[in-house]
Amino acid sequence: MSESVPSAASPVVRVQDLRVVFPTMDGDVRAVNGLSFEVPAGGALGIVGESGSGKSVTSLALMGLHRGSRARISGAIEVVGQDVVRASDRKLRRMRGNDIAMVFQDPMQSLHPQFTVGNQLVEALRVHRPEVSRSEARARAVESLDRVGIPDPAKRINSYPHEFSGGMRQRVVIAMGLMCDPKVLLADEPTTALDVTVQAQVLDLLDELRTDLGMGLILVSHDLAVVAGSVDEVVVMRHGVAVERGDVRKVLSEPEHSYTQALLAAVPRVEVSRAQRRARDRAERGRRARREQRRGAAGATAAGEAGRKGPKEAFAPFTPESKKERGEPLLRVENVSQRFRVRGGTWGKSTDFWAVKDVSFDLYRGETLGVVGESGSGKSTLSRMVMRLLEPTRGRVEFEGRDITHMSDRALRPLRRDVQMVFQNPYSSLNPRLTVGDAIGTALRVQGEKDGKKIRRQVQELLERVGLEPDHYNRFPHAFSGGQRQRIAIARALILKPKLIICDEPVSALDVSTQDQVLRLLSELQDDFGLTYIFVAHDLAVVRQVSDRVAVMRAGEVVEMGDSDSVYESPGSEYTRQLLNAAPVLDPDHARELRADRVRRRARAT
Repeated sequence: MSESVPSAASPVVRVQDLRVVFPTMDGDVRAVNGLSFEVPAGGALGIVGESGSGKSVTSLALMGLHRGSRARISGAIEVVGQDVVRASDRKLRRMRGNDIAMVFQDPMQSLHPQFTVGNQLVEALRVHRPEVSRSEARARAVESLDRVGIPDPAKRINSYPHEFSGGMRQRVVIAMGLMCDPKVLLADEPTTALDVTVQAQVLDLLDELRTDLGMGLILVSHDLAVVAGSVDEVVVMRHGVAVERGDVRKVLSEPEHSYTQALLAAVPRVEVSRAQRRARDRAERGRRARREQRRGAAGATAAGEAGRKGPKEAFAPFTPESKKERGEPLLRVENVSQRFRVRGGTWGKSTDFWAVKDVSFDLYRGETLGVVGESGSGKSTLSRMVMRLLEPTRGRVEFEGRDITHMSDRALRPLRRDVQMVFQNPYSSLNPRLTVGDAIGTALRVQGEKDGKKIRRQVQELLERVGLEPDHYNRFPHAFSGGQRQRIAIARALILKPKLIICDEPVSALDVSTQDQVLRLLSELQDDFGLTYIFVAHDLAVVRQVSDRVAVMRAGEVVEMGDSDSVYESPGSEYTRQLLNAAPVLDPDHARELRADRVRRRARAT
């Protein structure tokens, strides 16, 4: 019996009243509840929402990857006219790759490190089409790599995944998805871990492939700005329910649901300055304080309990001093460079790689210096030299007038109180075997504090200050969301009352709404404690909103440094202009104009 093939007018994907339920010890969890949408041939749909909204569960259901789990699934899923929900395992294996292919978020988890990319592409084709010979499959793999823009594909087909950059690895994963000419490409957060320029290249590639091959595209993301210029329709999900669906232009310009409005408000925008962001955050903080004070007053006891526990109505905003007032810098970095020795193989000659080259800047109390650039630009190496986790190969680092460049570990111990770091990934920066209280309090013990009750009191007070509860003290990290874990990491950095905090990509692993909350917290803490920040990131919009000054790095060098607004509004470097041109924007028409401009630039360069 022949399988039905949809006509040109039929959708290549049809989802009707999809429900996915996971049974747990605490009852059923409705991960997806009544979701419906269609994707026409050559059309593009965006699915947007926070972590836990049901986006990825929907993606797995579309691929039939819910099999083997305890999930209960109902409703209809049709891909190229074929029923996914009731299909046999054999039929699903046939559909995957041939009818629908998936691009996952992390290319390093999608690619096997012990096999060349060529072997993996050949296997992807022959698993689904065993009649194809190995030589034919290899020729097809070279063609697929060429299609996604891998230079010299006939040679790079013999390379291993670790020999590619992050963006190139994602291109390889896309090439793998294209090996069987699928009718639908499902991209689940394909750009989350990528720099802004690489992100733009991947999105441009997906759009080009959709146009050239007539594929349907489903783009899953937590960021509305990512999908704005790449899809025709968008579905906004929350707690498994589609709260809004429609034409991407209408949804982004005239959102009807309050959740969509909140997501749009949380998206960082390149055009919003630090002054505008701080004014908004301070106004919101004032409103929040007044609301809490009214609630406290309403429930106050005769003993004045509300007066003791209620938040202060006013706080003293801390503003960096003017050039005339600020005196000596808190941190001075003079011509620092960092060299790494790179081995050339078994018999090859070692070569020197300069990760940072002659970087200089001064940083004053209460100021935030943003450091922006792509992966490999030297941002994190620079921050580790300032922290003295790395000793500079040459140059000089001064903190409060003291030369710390070549200090011994013993001499550096007092400095650790004054300089702390918040790392990128809150899932790996916290020890899963330590409770929150131990993770934060360990720093006090290392610095000589022996009073356990005092440590507990200080940690619990700090947990409250970063928006958590005192009774979280005895919980383990796995019990918290990504945003809550990053708050714990911030509390750990604050416990020693530092003067300088280095934030190394502190929000890049978070949803936009959680990202917005963490940025607001950092702003409030700077107001309250007069903190000085070095804020390292690849997201230009985030960097502008938190930084007084910005340093743009490329290949270990600072190519531009200046006042934040000046750098963004009148960039002096061509590289800075390229970064700004690649930044995602919320206006779909403007996003398409920027894409067309990037395509023209690449065409002229070839």
